[in-house]
Amino acid sequence: MNFRWPVRVYYEDTDAGGVVYYANYFRFMERARTEWLRTLGFEQDRLREEAGILFVVRRAEAEFLHPARFNDLLWITGALNDVGRATLALEQEVRRQSDDRLLCRGAVQLVCVDAGRFRPRPIPSAIVEKMKA
Repeated sequence: MNFRWPVRVYYEDTDAGGVVYYANYFRFMERARTEWLRTLGFEQDRLREEAGILFVVRRAEAEFLHPARFNDLLWITGALNDVGRATLALEQEVRRQSDDRLLCRGAVQLVCVDAGRFRPRPIPSAIVEKMKA
């Protein structure tokens, strides 16, 4: 995996059964992608304001294998699979830190869009170069 971000499961992340509510895995993956961009030197608010672009989710899939529970420490990982003219495809995983058990596997496709018109726009070459490095 190309990047990894730690997450702790809070009570608010869980459902009535005491396990992480399925939609929250997507939140965890989103946080990891945001932090990945940040480590590459790209803040999403600056990309919107200065470059006039946003990355939006076009497709998201997840396979839920084992539950995460309150207070678990997780690793959210990701790998860049493909870069198109205006698209990025990533694979992401959620693993419990204590035993490295794979809890959830996801695939996400992002599209670079013009921040004002929400129409696809080529990903700036500086971003592509850093992602591929």
